Amino acid sequence: MVKLFLVRHAESEWNPIGRYQGLLDPDLSERGKIQAQLLAKALEKEKIDVIYSSPLKRTYQTALAIASKHNLEVIQERRIIEIDHGVWSGMLVDEVKQKYSEDFRRWLEEPHKIKFEGGESLEEVYARVREFLEFVKQSHQNQTVVVTSHTVPIRAMLCTLLNIDLSKFWAFGCDNASYTLVHMEERRNVIVKLNITCHLGEWYVQAHSAL
Repeated sequence: MVKLFLVRHAESEWNPIGRYQGLLDPDLSERGKIQAQLLAKALEKEKIDVIYSSPLKRTYQTALAIASKHNLEVIQERRIIEIDHGVWSGMLVDEVKQKYSEDFRRWLEEPHKIKFEGGESLEEVYARVREFLEFVKQSHQNQTVVVTSHTVPIRAMLCTLLNIDLSKFWAFGCDNASYTLVHMEERRNVIVKLNITCHLGEWYVQAHSAL
């Protein structure tokens, strides 16, 4: 079995204002830096063997906070990087809603059918995270693995792990500095904890519904 923690990065500077990030690379916000420390403390007593992170600053900084409690290096992994939002990148949700109204509707209602102009489709993200999860299962038996990623890859990973259609993509909560615990067993995957945020206390902020 692999004990798998799926961690969403702490709050970035763009999360509170509802700006699409994609592969753009803002830092953690001041609140995000506190969230990362609280998350690290919540996972401090886990016997973590390896930590993977998307190479973007918001994920890598979050992973470093966790790693500092375990004397571990953070392994950067591009297969778990955020979806490339293409032309949406850097735009506010309200701007996207106005300028790309049909694509915005599809993103919320039929996410499995969208391909962002100049960017990726959800199917492409699904393919790369599925490949990564197979690698984790083969490489880290009887270990505890932390994967620090973004809302789109994490939701795609949950669809992969449960073998459910990408149309169910929005069924999972995925807040900043949350963790989800999955037991990857030989014949099945079990979601033990989902979108845990109680460690954040007053520093918790609910994720934007369209991000």
